[in-house]
Amino acid sequence: MDKMVEKSEVLMLTTIGAKLLRLLPDPSYNSPTIPPQPVKIKKDFLVDTSVQPTYLSFYYPLGAEPEKLPVYVNFHGGAFIMNDKELDDPYCRFLANQTGCIILNVGYAKAPEYPFPKPIEQSYEILQWMKNQADQLEIDPKRFMLGGQSSGANIAAALCLYLEEKQENQPLLQVLSCPMLDFVTPHADKPEPKWFRARFPQLANFLNKCYLPDKMQAANPLASPVCAEIGKGLASALIVIAEHDPFRPEAEIYAEKLKAAGINVHDEVFEGVFHAFTHLGPQGAAQKAWTLVAEKIKEAVALAGDQNKNILS
Repeated sequence: MDKMVEKSEVLMLTTIGAKLLRLLPDPSYNSPTIPPQPVKIKKDFLVDTSVQPTYLSFYYPLGAEPEKLPVYVNFHGGAFIMNDKELDDPYCRFLANQTGCIILNVGYAKAPEYPFPKPIEQSYEILQWMKNQADQLEIDPKRFMLGGQSSGANIAAALCLYLEEKQENQPLLQVLSCPMLDFVTPHADKPEPKWFRARFPQLANFLNKCYLPDKMQAANPLASPVCAEIGKGLASALIVIAEHDPFRPEAEIYAEKLKAAGINVHDEVFEGVFHAFTHLGPQGAAQKAWTLVAEKIKEAVALAGDQNKNILS
């Protein structure tokens, strides 16, 4: 009974803290590193899942023909507790037009109200819904990709591992930008370049506790992909790394684990930048990173097309 009361009190305190953090302004909303572009159409949906009703936005590229297109599924950042999918609206528009793919932007559930593994389970259900609605959405369900930034990159990586557990098809590509992949290592032991967070790692510990209220969950590969045993069938990866990012070591460790398993990986360190630089700038580095993401999406789609031709010939 005491443990139940303690858990209830912790949830109440973390929820209050999370709600206060959500009130803080995010400068990346008002000054995106890539200006918003027009797209052919943006379709919004509210989809029921076992976790909560989920808001989705589909971006169709300019000049898209009425045919089934590949789809890239985006998960925004925000330390699992903050922001919403509209943060990534400019980047989804950019990726749609640059790649010729449909971009699905997911409004996943936030911690601490919906801790691990709820966002992963929810995202998996969204994938199933998307595939079941493929004809209506004009999507080719066999040509899908996953990606995200920061906590969203964690969800994308975990979702690939989750699909592998279920022995289901992998995406053509996983894009992990400034990914958070290691809850086992205390934040105080990570190379935090920001003075305030380095001085007070308790803040990062609070964020971790919101998503992982049970410390025993930290080593779960779906929470900390760096702990996963990587199979040969896992999706190819693009890993975007910021030089001055406390999460740089875990991104590099994960890249090496994927490579050791024979997975095709393009990992690139962007010099002189910090965590979430794709949204916070500097603009030149951010635009270079988004252009790289678009290029790798197009490459993945083209490679899948070549493989299908070889199978049919």
